Amino acid sequence: MTDKVRVLVVDDSAFMRMAISKMLKQAGITVIGTAQNGQEALEKIRDLKPDVVTLDVEMPVMDGLTALAEIMIHSPVPVIMLSSLTTSGAPATVKALELGAVDFVPKPASFVSYQIADLQRELADKIREAARLSRQKLVDIVRRRRRLKDRPKDSPRAWTNSFDLVAIGCSTGGPPALQSIVPRFPRDIPVGIVIAQHMPPGFTGPLAERLNEASPVEVREARSGDVLEPGLALVAPAGYQLRLERLGGRIMVRVNQDPSNALYKPSVDILMASAAEACGSRTVAVILTGMGSDGMYGMKAVYDQGGMTIAESEETCVVFGMPRKAIENGAIRAVLPLDAIADEILAVL
Repeated sequence: MTDKVRVLVVDDSAFMRMAISKMLKQAGITVIGTAQNGQEALEKIRDLKPDVVTLDVEMPVMDGLTALAEIMIHSPVPVIMLSSLTTSGAPATVKALELGAVDFVPKPASFVSYQIADLQRELADKIREAARLSRQKLVDIVRRRRRLKDRPKDSPRAWTNSFDLVAIGCSTGGPPALQSIVPRFPRDIPVGIVIAQHMPPGFTGPLAERLNEASPVEVREARSGDVLEPGLALVAPAGYQLRLERLGGRIMVRVNQDPSNALYKPSVDILMASAAEACGSRTVAVILTGMGSDGMYGMKAVYDQGGMTIAESEETCVVFGMPRKAIENGAIRAVLPLDAIADEILAVL
């Protein structure tokens, strides 16, 4: 499948359709057609049956978000959002991921000033990964998200007071996975929550705002010097690392760009390693869907300290990369589907 990925390119700009198609063909990906709006895309998806669709957001006749919702209902296929609005209108991207988009790539305002090779590599890698996702699994994932969104919040409970922190790491497919977990946390949860989600700069703020609107707990981007408190969830800002330090009886947050050569900013490994050092066995660490291996060593650090470590199972992961690596590294105590993770976290707290 991934050696002969067939892609439909959807964009209202004739220049962008040509540029994206050329870029993908140079990367060895087959472009089987193009469409200039959402309505045309729906028709061509039915006729051409592509493996993956790249989808613009702002288009005439039918915009990308409306088309995406229709695609997920009537012709499920993996979708990569590719639009300038994924930078200037990051909330639209978060919404697209909730609706069922597998991932997104920011489209440059100008191909002259952008590193075309980097864009080509990122887009091609994400398309190939998306092509691995079967239609049935895509349908199952979207259905699970809808069911979880409609579940009632937990009633008050007695807490064990065995933990000080919940740390969550994720990448591809992470924003909707977080939407299935964080809103399940009650306002009186006895620990603070920290989140490292791989995203380009400008996207973690809208993600935090979206989670905050849906959650009993307070959710916002982390700032250096924050004190982690019960009922507060802090999202590591894109382009930075989030570390935790214990000073006296308080858990402090440090946000900086060290090391400058880190592959991921934020890095799940760096977050989890600092959690293991600051909170030891009183850490609940969770690794969710994502490409690559980030988090494998950090989760092991928490495990070795005696903390609780949870990995999302393959059946609900958009990409079973990061959880798989953590499991193979002997860092996981419980492997659970997404719809069971919030309940497990609350049960141990």
